[in-house]
Amino acid sequence: MLGRKTYSKGYIDGCRAQVAEQVAAFRAVADAAGSGKAAKAVAELEPTYFNALVIVLDTYFVHRLRGVEGKDGNPLNEVRVLTASLMEHGGLLTVEKAITLTPESSVLGLSPGEPVRLSETQFSTLADAFFADIEAKFAEP
Repeated sequence: MLGRKTYSKGYIDGCRAQVAEQVAAFRAVADAAGSGKAAKAVAELEPTYFNALVIVLDTYFVHRLRGVEGKDGNPLNEVRVLTASLMEHGGLLTVEKAITLTPESSVLGLSPGEPVRLSETQFSTLADAFFADIEAKFAEP
Protein backbone atom coordinates (compact mmCIF):
# COMPACT_ATOMS: atom_id res chain seq x y z
CA MET A 1 0.00 0.00 0.00
CA LEU A 2 1.17 3.50 -0.72
CA GLY A 3 1.63 6.02 2.03
CA ARG A 4 -1.42 7.95 3.15
CA LYS A 5 -1.73 11.65 3.74
CA THR A 6 -5.41 11.58 4.75
CA TYR A 7 -7.88 9.39 6.61
CA SER A 8 -11.63 9.85 6.70
CA LYS A 9 -13.23 11.20 9.86
CA GLY A 10 -15.29 8.00 9.99
CA TYR A 11 -12.17 5.82 9.94
CA ILE A 12 -10.47 7.89 12.66
CA ASP A 13 -13.62 7.83 14.81
CA GLY A 14 -13.96 4.07 14.31
CA CYS A 15 -10.37 3.47 15.42
CA ARG A 16 -10.87 5.71 18.43
CA ALA A 17 -14.02 3.77 19.36
CA GLN A 18 -12.19 0.44 19.08
CA VAL A 19 -9.42 1.68 21.35
CA ALA A 20 -11.96 3.00 23.86
CA GLU A 21 -13.69 -0.39 23.81
CA GLN A 22 -10.41 -2.21 24.47
CA VAL A 23 -9.55 0.10 27.37
CA ALA A 24 -13.07 -0.31 28.79
CA ALA A 25 -12.75 -4.10 28.57
CA PHE A 26 -9.53 -3.99 30.59
CA ARG A 27 -11.12 -1.62 33.11
CA ALA A 28 -14.11 -3.97 33.54
CA VAL A 29 -11.81 -6.92 34.24
CA ALA A 30 -9.69 -4.84 36.63
CA ASP A 31 -12.80 -3.66 38.50
CA ALA A 32 -14.20 -7.19 38.69
CA ALA A 33 -10.92 -8.57 40.01
CA GLY A 34 -11.33 -6.80 43.32
CA SER A 35 -8.36 -7.66 45.50
CA GLY A 36 -6.16 -10.65 46.13
CA LYS A 37 -4.77 -12.99 43.50
CA ALA A 38 -7.08 -11.81 40.73
CA ALA A 39 -6.13 -8.17 41.26
CA LYS A 40 -2.45 -9.10 41.29
CA ALA A 41 -2.86 -11.00 38.02
CA VAL A 42 -4.58 -7.99 36.42
CA ALA A 43 -1.83 -5.67 37.65
CA GLU A 44 0.79 -7.98 36.11
CA LEU A 45 -1.18 -8.07 32.84
CA GLU A 46 -1.59 -4.29 32.60
CA PRO A 47 1.74 -3.32 30.97
CA THR A 48 1.63 -6.26 28.57
CA TYR A 49 -1.93 -5.38 27.53
CA PHE A 50 -1.31 -1.67 27.06
CA ASN A 51 2.05 -2.18 25.34
CA ALA A 52 0.19 -4.36 22.84
CA LEU A 53 -2.42 -1.64 22.39
CA VAL A 54 0.33 0.81 21.43
CA ILE A 55 1.20 -1.53 18.56
CA VAL A 56 -2.49 -1.72 17.62
CA LEU A 57 -2.75 2.08 17.71
CA ASP A 58 0.24 2.45 15.40
CA THR A 59 -1.05 -0.27 13.06
CA TYR A 60 -4.36 1.53 12.46
CA PHE A 61 -2.35 4.33 10.81
CA VAL A 62 0.83 2.47 9.80
CA HIS A 63 0.83 3.91 6.28
CA ARG A 64 0.80 7.54 7.41
CA LEU A 65 3.33 9.64 5.54
CA ARG A 66 6.30 10.71 7.61
CA GLY A 67 6.43 14.03 5.78
CA VAL A 68 2.96 14.86 7.12
CA GLU A 69 3.67 13.31 10.53
CA GLY A 70 6.81 15.38 11.05
CA LYS A 71 9.87 14.50 13.13
CA ASP A 72 9.54 16.95 16.00
CA GLY A 73 8.78 14.55 18.85
CA ASN A 74 4.98 14.75 18.48
CA PRO A 75 2.59 12.02 19.72
CA LEU A 76 2.63 10.30 16.31
CA ASN A 77 6.42 10.04 16.53
CA GLU A 78 6.16 8.78 20.08
CA VAL A 79 3.80 5.96 19.11
CA ARG A 80 6.05 5.08 16.15
CA VAL A 81 9.11 4.97 18.46
CA LEU A 82 7.30 2.99 21.17
CA THR A 83 6.11 0.44 18.62
CA ALA A 84 9.59 -0.03 17.18
CA SER A 85 11.02 -0.25 20.70
CA LEU A 86 8.55 -2.98 21.64
CA MET A 87 8.92 -4.94 18.41
CA GLU A 88 12.61 -4.53 17.65
CA HIS A 89 14.46 -3.48 20.81
CA GLY A 90 13.24 -5.79 23.56
CA GLY A 91 10.91 -3.19 25.01
CA LEU A 92 13.64 -0.64 25.75
CA LEU A 93 12.89 2.83 24.46
CA THR A 94 15.07 3.41 21.41
CA VAL A 95 14.64 6.67 19.49
CA GLU A 96 15.68 6.71 15.85
CA LYS A 97 18.06 9.52 14.97
CA ALA A 98 15.65 11.15 12.49
CA ILE A 99 13.10 11.90 15.25
CA THR A 100 13.61 14.57 17.89
CA LEU A 101 11.87 12.92 20.85
CA THR A 102 12.98 13.95 24.32
CA PRO A 103 11.41 13.12 27.68
CA GLU A 104 10.46 16.79 28.01
CA SER A 105 8.70 16.90 24.64
CA SER A 106 7.01 13.51 24.86
CA VAL A 107 3.62 12.57 26.24
CA LEU A 108 4.97 9.84 28.53
CA GLY A 109 8.28 11.43 29.52
CA LEU A 110 10.28 8.23 28.98
CA SER A 111 14.03 8.42 28.41
CA PRO A 112 16.00 6.34 25.91
CA GLY A 113 16.94 2.99 27.43
CA GLU A 114 13.98 2.91 29.82
CA PRO A 115 11.71 -0.12 29.67
CA VAL A 116 8.34 0.48 28.02
CA ARG A 117 5.69 -0.72 30.50
CA LEU A 118 2.55 1.33 30.03
CA SER A 119 -0.24 1.62 32.53
CA GLU A 120 -3.86 2.17 31.60
CA THR A 121 -3.54 5.86 32.46
CA GLN A 122 -0.37 6.32 30.43
CA PHE A 123 -1.85 4.55 27.43
CA SER A 124 -5.09 6.54 27.58
CA THR A 125 -3.17 9.83 27.76
CA LEU A 126 -0.98 8.77 24.84
CA ALA A 127 -3.95 7.57 22.77
CA ASP A 128 -5.81 10.86 23.33
CA ALA A 129 -2.78 12.86 22.19
CA PHE A 130 -2.21 10.51 19.24
CA PHE A 131 -5.78 10.79 17.98
CA ALA A 132 -5.75 14.57 18.39
CA ASP A 133 -2.58 14.75 16.27
CA ILE A 134 -3.99 12.31 13.67
CA GLU A 135 -7.06 14.50 13.35
CA ALA A 136 -5.03 17.68 13.10
CA LYS A 137 -2.64 16.37 10.45
CA PHE A 138 -4.42 13.58 8.57
CA ALA A 139 -8.20 14.07 8.73
CA GLU A 140 -9.79 14.67 5.34
CA PRO A 141 -11.10 18.18 4.97
